[in-house]
Amino acid sequence: TRLTEAGVLSALATSSLQNTGKEIMVKIRLARGGAKKRPFYHIVATDQRNKRDGRSIERLGYYNPVAQGNEKRVDLNIDRVNHWVSNGAQLTDKVRMLVKEASSQAAA
Repeated sequence: TRLTEAGVLSALATSSLQNTGKEIMVKIRLARGGAKKRPFYHIVATDQRNKRDGRSIERLGYYNPVAQGNEKRVDLNIDRVNHWVSNGAQLTDKVRMLVKEASSQAAA
């Protein structure tokens, strides 16, 4: 049978919980991209043990700190962020600030 990424993740979390008594901690954090001196970040859900720019479970949006003019600074799928948080994912401080910013933009 085929499993989705979410199904695999929940199966991994369940099996690791049974085997070691520990759960996989999912973090929502920034993964850096872009050129030298021109940062661009993807907002991703990932296992906390992965490297900063390593494998991620899901890409939730992006953050462009050097956006100018009519470029979007933050683009974020708030529904998916809420889904991950409701399943126990933790936000980093910067991502928490960006979620607030994206929420206020969506409300306006």
